[in-house]
Amino acid sequence: MKTQAAVLRAAGKAWEITELELDDPKAFEVQVQLMASGLCHSDEHIRERAGGNIRLPLVGGHEGAGIVLKVGPGVTRVKEGDHIVCSYIPACGRCRPCSTGHQNLCDRGLWAGRGCLQDETFRFHQNDDDFGGFCTVGSFSQYTVVSEYSCVKIDEDIPFEVACLVGCGATTGWASAVYAGDVRAGDTVVVFGTGGVGMNAIQGARLAGAKFLIAVDPVPFKCEQALRFGATHAFTDPDEAFEKVREMTWGQLADKVVITVGELSDDVVARAVQMAGKVGTVVVTSVGYDVKTSVPPLIGYVRRIQGALFGNANPLWDIPKLLGLYKSGDMKLKELITRTYRLDQVNEGYQDMMDGKNLRGVIVHEH
Repeated sequence: MKTQAAVLRAAGKAWEITELELDDPKAFEVQVQLMASGLCHSDEHIRERAGGNIRLPLVGGHEGAGIVLKVGPGVTRVKEGDHIVCSYIPACGRCRPCSTGHQNLCDRGLWAGRGCLQDETFRFHQNDDDFGGFCTVGSFSQYTVVSEYSCVKIDEDIPFEVACLVGCGATTGWASAVYAGDVRAGDTVVVFGTGGVGMNAIQGARLAGAKFLIAVDPVPFKCEQALRFGATHAFTDPDEAFEKVREMTWGQLADKVVITVGELSDDVVARAVQMAGKVGTVVVTSVGYDVKTSVPPLIGYVRRIQGALFGNANPLWDIPKLLGLYKSGDMKLKELITRTYRLDQVNEGYQDMMDGKNLRGVIVHEH
């Protein structure tokens, strides 16, 4: 079948809208009619400087939600007509990480940058070129084919533009606070960066019972929104945030600091560690390049720097859980969507993100 898709042919170039051929699903694969896709910063990272394990050309997008059109032989996780979220990290449920409660580290996620399916072949084509799907999803397309490992069934009454958010950003942020950060009732928590991921770190920390919840972001609009999502204080200036944390905690500083800025830097890491108390945890969720930070001394303290992938969430369990919190009114997801876009407005959507206008932009696919 034919599909319209936003593709990247070379690093530094704009997303290009083009028509691709899409194969039918093979064994253990699923063909999806995508209805909505979130505009996550990770796709902008690869557009700016694709390299390393990123193979081009590729179809962008990894926060997708849609309807199952066809299933290949052997598929048991979903059936035709099911509404699904595409998890950007596949979860096979059988490898060592999955079987020990670490689906975010599933061995089947090894083709995220190459974009091929589990048999190491591709489903998107144009003339003689094979196109991968970013994170083996490729949600900047009207249709895609994914492994059943990437499929999480959802309730049919959940809007697709809301559902797509938990395929990456919303879950990553929430779990960065709740799982990777292990926020407890009464904790003082600082969140650096309050975009689509950071705003959900705030929501996770709030639901976990944080007493003081301080947002730090250079964009005034995002600071204002952070207060709506549960922050008790918000600052554009990290020095002012530090002084407030020190004042509120009588010099003990923060229990947990979560870094969810758009691009990690030496300065942000150093400031985050500076704000952490003697037994504080700094969760690093952001993507960064050539970060060679010199952090304040750890010796003599019990500070911990904690890495996080998908916030250490388990997609098969946590994606439905967060949508359940949305349905009960305990988690704001619809409010994250600042603006929706057509597929051919993808470059405009990313410019709005970079300009600090959006918490999350969402592509709504036309069919």
